[in-house]
Amino acid sequence: MPTASDNEQWRRVTLTADGPALIEGPVELVTADGHTIRCDRFMVALCLCRRSKNYPFCDTSHRKHRRSS
Repeated sequence: MPTASDNEQWRRVTLTADGPALIEGPVELVTADGHTIRCDRFMVALCLCRRSKNYPFCDTSHRKHRRSS
């Protein structure tokens, strides 16, 4: 089992069934185009459905569209 070194801190990522990935912050995100976004919130919700108008952050747009079974 890997362990965090003295320089690192573990971040907990919670994957939800039909919503965002929840990450205990603060976090630094690097987007696909290379931009760096820093967020100092205690909990950060990242959009996994790509419907968010505030992507990569979740704006709860996933609630309007449910996946069919």
